This record gives sequence, C-alpha cells and structure tokens, in this order.
Amino acid sequence: MSNKYDVVVIGAGISGLSAAKLLVESGLNVVVLEARDRVGGRTFTVQNSKAKYVDLGGAYIGPTQNRIIRVAKEFGVETYKVNEVQHLIHYVKGKSYTFKGPFPPMWNPVVYLDYNNLWRTMDEMGKEIPSDAPWDAPHAEEWDKITMKELIDKICWTNTAKNFATLFVNVNVTSEPHEVSALWFLWYVKQCGGTTRIFSTSNGGQERKFVGGAGQISEKMAERLQGRVKLQRPVVRIDQSAENIIVETVNHEIYEAKYVISAIPPTLCLKIHFNPGLPPLRNQLVNRVPMGSVIKCMVYYKEAFWRKKDYCGSMIIEDEEAPIGLTLDDTKPDGSVPAIMGYNVYTLSYFYINVFDYIIQLYHSQNLKGILPQTKVRPYTRNRA
Repeated sequence: MSNKYDVVVIGAGISGLSAAKLLVESGLNVVVLEARDRVGGRTFTVQNSKAKYVDLGGAYIGPTQNRIIRVAKEFGVETYKVNEVQHLIHYVKGKSYTFKGPFPPMWNPVVYLDYNNLWRTMDEMGKEIPSDAPWDAPHAEEWDKITMKELIDKICWTNTAKNFATLFVNVNVTSEPHEVSALWFLWYVKQCGGTTRIFSTSNGGQERKFVGGAGQISEKMAERLQGRVKLQRPVVRIDQSAENIIVETVNHEIYEAKYVISAIPPTLCLKIHFNPGLPPLRNQLVNRVPMGSVIKCMVYYKEAFWRKKDYCGSMIIEDEEAPIGLTLDDTKPDGSVPAIMGYNVYTLSYFYINVFDYIIQLYHSQNLKGILPQTKVRPYTRNRA
C-alpha cells in the first residue's frame, strides 16, 4: 500500500494536529500518523456519568498561552477559572499555614530575604537568555554545564529556601534539580513569564481549564481534518535517501511525502530507524532529554467542604514522605462534582511507577494471580495537611 502526500505529520497531539490543520488550510495534501488509538497526545480527557469529564493529562492554561486559547475559541471550547478565591495552605515541618498569593510568606527575615533573592536572581538570569536562541546567551555554556541543584545550592543560603526551590523544580518540570540543566530551566521559566507567573494560579500558568476537558480540542481538530488522521500507525522507519521521503508504519504501510514533521516527544525518535542515520550528537541529545514523571490523582467528595472553611483547595506540601506535593480545586465550574486534584511529583511517582510495573509483571507471571484481586490499599494518613 503506497500513499503520496505533500507532508506526513507524525503524532496526533495538539502540536501535530495544529500543524496539519494549518497546512490543509493552505491547500496542501497532508496525512497524520498516530501510534495510539486516540488523538490528543499528552492531553487525555475521560468522560463518564459520575465525574462528567476529567483531564488525566495536560489541562491548565494561563496568560501568554495565546495560541491554544485562539484555537479553543475557534472551535467553541470555553474556559473557566480555577478556584482560588479562598485561602491556600502551606504544609511544612508537620504544620499547616494559610496564606494568599503565589508563594507562601516566610516570617523568618533571613529566610524571607533568601526567598526573595532566589526568585529575583532566577528572573534576572532569565532576562539574559534569548527566547528563540538560548544557546546565544552570554553565559550559555557556563549555565548549561551546571544543574539546577548546583545553581540552587549556589544561590540559596538556607535549607528552607533550598527545599522550596527543589519543590519548585519538581512541580514545574516533573524532574529532580540534579537532572535539569540550569540554562534550560531558566529559559523555560522565562518562556512562562517568570517565577511568579509559572507557579501561580490567578494570572498564572494554572489560571484556567477547558469546559469539557482539554482533549476535545484535539478531537475537534481531528474532525476538521476529515479522515486525514490515521490511528494505530506507529512509525518505524523514515528513509530520506531519495528525492521524496518514505515513511513506514509498524504494519508495513508506506507513505511518501516531500516533507515530514515529527510532532512526538524526542525520546520516541529512538524507536524510528532513519536512513541516513541521525548525527551522533543528535542521538546523544535525545538520550539526554528524558521524559519527566508525575502521577495525577483525583479525589472526589460529596461537597466542597473546604470552601465552607475558607480554603480554596490549593495546597503546597513540603514533606518527603507525603505522596502529594501540590493540590488544586478540581470542582466543575457549575459547582458540581466536588474534587481536589493532587500531583505526585517526580521522585515518588517514579518509584510508584516502577513498583506498579513490577507488580504487573509478577501478576502476569502468575505469581500473584488469586492474590492481587483481593489486595486492599490502606488509606495514607501519615502527615496529612
């Protein structure tokens, strides 16, 4: 089976579908190849009668994210503000403190100065980094040779500030500070509008969600593309040795095009055989761009009791043994289906994922058959906020 196109797009997430939509509107013949049985990529909305809809993947948008807001408006997808009218909670060293604003206040004057110096220094360093060419920053080589952990240790004087800075990295890029290039992280924070905006709900990165879920944007774009999106088509080979590019899927379908757009996570490119092969430096780069790790947890309640107590549902939790690092109110905009969403940030989520994988392997090897279905998980009660 051979198909000729102007452009083959690999990946039916928001980026791939947006590219395909723009090209089709420009009169080009385009096909989108998606490995999964659904569109949306890292956005994934589940719908059912009890929860109505819930975003298991990417969900939040805020100021400066004009492109996704424009696409949503084009398809009639409305947004709503995440509730943060009442007080937030900061849980640290076994105690809970209420506050309002993007960051919890610090009553120790030394710690307060340390916090202020951390955010100011990161924002000032970010100003030196060109948005479209971070490698051209005056200190690019120097900053790219150190990790965020090294930078945090250099900037911060107190353990309190160092611990919060670690959580700041965990929450925003779902990785540990020792895994992240200082240059890249500073550039990333700058792109999001600075340290305050990236961490904020009101006027920040978590300000809004989509009514009906983020997944419907990809679904509506796929509908607009009218059959040009091919699901369950993992790409295994890209051959650029001739005039046109040959793209082959795992089920041996062949697609021929003048151009190919790769709209998949860089690490997935390692599963594709390229002819000619990619440059060694490119492969090294891909190997050093691992995916972050986070588990998103939804807890549903009969009523939003926290609002009656003057809490908005947002919590910042600093505790190595706590399973959750950050929570937000996830109640529907009409007040129905009261819920709190929590992020299990990198270290613990990576541990849990590996434990779950191990249990599944044991189960399928029949070592746990007859045991696992009866296993009950005890509620986590230690160090609750």
